[in-house]
Amino acid sequence: MPTQDGGHVDAAVAALAAREYERAGDEYTRAGRRVLADPRPDLDPFAADEKGWVGQGLQYLVVAAVAYRVADRPDRATHRAVEGVAVARDLRTALDHPVQRACLLEFVADYRVAGGLDGASDAYDEAATAYREADDAVDDAQYWGTTPLFQAAADPIKQVARGGANGEIAVDWEDLHGADPSAAGDFLAHRAEYKRQRFVGLVERAVADGHLAAPRGTTEYGNANHECPACGSADVNWAGDDILCLRCSTPAERT
Repeated sequence: MPTQDGGHVDAAVAALAAREYERAGDEYTRAGRRVLADPRPDLDPFAADEKGWVGQGLQYLVVAAVAYRVADRPDRATHRAVEGVAVARDLRTALDHPVQRACLLEFVADYRVAGGLDGASDAYDEAATAYREADDAVDDAQYWGTTPLFQAAADPIKQVARGGANGEIAVDWEDLHGADPSAAGDFLAHRAEYKRQRFVGLVERAVADGHLAAPRGTTEYGNANHECPACGSADVNWAGDDILCLRCSTPAERT
């Protein structure tokens, strides 16, 4: 069962496809707040949860901040980032495993990048240090890296990176993580170190291009039934409620 976003993520994706980026920011904001308030029927957002489902709410606020930047609303991006930093720090009292608390610091740094706030580099350093300090508490680093909390912290940079990569996967698991999962602290700290090097530039490119790609869903190359009216591609991406062009996120048309 996914988290309960009230349909706002699908609405946000539709807004991205329509190039209505401020509306996308609004819908991602609503999705984030909805999940933060009530992530799943069986979960209290302020209770310890090994999966960290509440992190998907944090994810949507990160993407909201980027969408506002692309929409040339840096004021609203700042507001969303400040909000996200506060929520992520507060959730460190709820998610009590040391490695989850480190991931929440990774989110803090992501918000600083997404919202154009100062201090992102230092925040990533703080997250990397926290990951290394959590080393002895982590039996299986790869397990933690695949939990909803950690996936939620990885998805915004993956989505932003697609826009400058012709819709392809530009950030993958190997990019985000270290080479040796048995060295858990270093393996997970690499997430923060990689983002410190790349995320600012990816966001700045999205802002300069005036384009934030839709998230990558189920894809098909050379679809026989759809074509993009904007770029002519037959490569499609099932994201949200629509079939989008894999390349430029425009709604595909039936041929």
